[in-house]
Amino acid sequence: MSYDDFRRVDRHDPSTRRIASAQHYSPVLIVLTVLATAGILVYAVFLLNPANRGDLLPWLMVVSAETVLVVHALLAMWTVLSGTRDPRDYRYFTAQSLLFDAREAAGRGVRHQAHRWPLRLNGERVTVEVFVTAYGEPVETVRRTLRAALDLRGEHRTWLLDDGRSDEMRALAAELGCRYLRRLNNHGAKAGNVNHALTIATGDYFCIFDADFVPQPDFLEHTLPFFVDETVAFVQTPQTYGNLHNMISRGAGYMQTVFYKYVQPGRSHFNAAFCVGTNVVFRRTAVHEIGGIHADSKSEDVWTSLRLHERGWRSVYLAKTLAVGDAPDTVEAYTKQQLRWATGGFEIMIKANPLSPRRSLTPDQRIMYGITATHYLTGIAPGILLLVPPMEVFFDLHPVDLTVGLWQWLLVYAGFYVMQILLAFCTLGSFRWEVLMLAAVSFPIYLRALVNAVLGREQQWHVTGATTRASSPFNFMIPQVLMFVFLLLTAAVGVWQNWTHSTVTLGTAWNLTNTFVLGAFVVVAWREAHRVRRGLPVATRRAAAPTHPTVAPAPVAHPSVIPLALAPTPQSAAVALAEETAANLVTRTGHSLTVRGPAVVEPSTAGHPRVPTPRRRGGAHR
Repeated sequence: MSYDDFRRVDRHDPSTRRIASAQHYSPVLIVLTVLATAGILVYAVFLLNPANRGDLLPWLMVVSAETVLVVHALLAMWTVLSGTRDPRDYRYFTAQSLLFDAREAAGRGVRHQAHRWPLRLNGERVTVEVFVTAYGEPVETVRRTLRAALDLRGEHRTWLLDDGRSDEMRALAAELGCRYLRRLNNHGAKAGNVNHALTIATGDYFCIFDADFVPQPDFLEHTLPFFVDETVAFVQTPQTYGNLHNMISRGAGYMQTVFYKYVQPGRSHFNAAFCVGTNVVFRRTAVHEIGGIHADSKSEDVWTSLRLHERGWRSVYLAKTLAVGDAPDTVEAYTKQQLRWATGGFEIMIKANPLSPRRSLTPDQRIMYGITATHYLTGIAPGILLLVPPMEVFFDLHPVDLTVGLWQWLLVYAGFYVMQILLAFCTLGSFRWEVLMLAAVSFPIYLRALVNAVLGREQQWHVTGATTRASSPFNFMIPQVLMFVFLLLTAAVGVWQNWTHSTVTLGTAWNLTNTFVLGAFVVVAWREAHRVRRGLPVATRRAAAPTHPTVAPAPVAHPSVIPLALAPTPQSAAVALAEETAANLVTRTGHSLTVRGPAVVEPSTAGHPRVPTPRRRGGAHR
């Protein structure tokens, strides 16, 4: 048997199988995390030692920038090491095994129509709304998400919330058989869109998916069981990207990998995991208690999470890919996404201040939200560090005392950066230079975001995915280009000085490295601009919808403490296909709906739309 024959046994490449089967927290990873933490501490002591201080100005620049990086690195290591506990317990698996009401499904004749299976939690029927938010995305992008949303296992109603007020979207909703809502204005952006829908939809729980995130059919059966705990307000799952086909999308995607794989589980341990706006399920009564999704910020997801945690609600993060979406794959898309995120983060730092005694948070939550609010300062720090080598080349100003040996400095510096690179290598499977590139060149975006937050400037919302008209990437990276030209000039001067004096200085070597990184970004932008000029598509591949059987298996009729093992027989598949075809002629959104096709509802006039409380079937809220 050949190697290819072995690969076809389970249709997995050995490398992908190793990643899938690897433990998130292996002993090697824990040891590397501890060593990286030690390296960070040693480097911090070295920098702050007065005996090692060089000229005041460059030393202050290095210390201020590196302090931000060191503090955040230490807190990140602590968070990562805290997230080793699986949030799924005995109650979760019991609830999962009883989630689908097999007896009622058989009685209603929907045994083989997975999207109409009745749902139960704590012995009571529950209803679920699925919101797909759209604002100018391509129709085909929304189509694949709506199709996947309609096919979710478990009875639910799917809604297309169209803030782009597109007749094409209305026609798409009618074609697929989902509910359609639009507003007369875009007040509150995405949060206002969801709040408007909550004045009409009445489900006990509601899911939110961005238009480019395609959910897997088992999304509900993995998330709803957490709500047997009456204190859980929402369950968040990762953002996983399926379009990592160019430098920008790979860099943007892998930048999020460590956060979703290691940091969010740690935050969940401290009950501080926050909503990221998509791939999430909310308990309606929890959102009703805080007056709806927070609509006064472009980071409505983090603000909503903060307000829920202040009210004593719990959040759960499940580190399992249940939806696949699109990472930004152009300079324009990446810039606008990061600007929106960073502006929201700085708004929290300025307006909410998680460390304030007025905030009703636990000490752990204060620290976690403090990290969130100041995270984008780590993106400004590289911009400060880029200016240090030119100060040595042009003004002979050094951040470190010249009596400190080169090898001593390199050894301490390696303890800080090399260990973090090794840690990234273990978590991502390789060292992603695209991440390094984007981290080094994003400082103008975060500086602008900080100014926006301080001055209270309104930041317009933009679609992350493809747009109808491509723009030159150089329209969005003028500061980076100017910095590259300046560093290139500095490199030429530094090399000439070294050649003249027959020596190699650390400042010149450092500057050459920075020039190479910014130059790589300029080359990436030039290639993108070349495609734009030629009228070629910048994004050649989009994320694919998760593959799954056309016919889902029937629910089991007996209880089990383990997740459902649903396996259809060939006979049931044939019957199910016939039933599904007949059902599609009537409705695709569940027996409780009487209208197929679009329903246009005018917006509420209040700042925060009234969120009707669903009828409770049993005891008090908590």
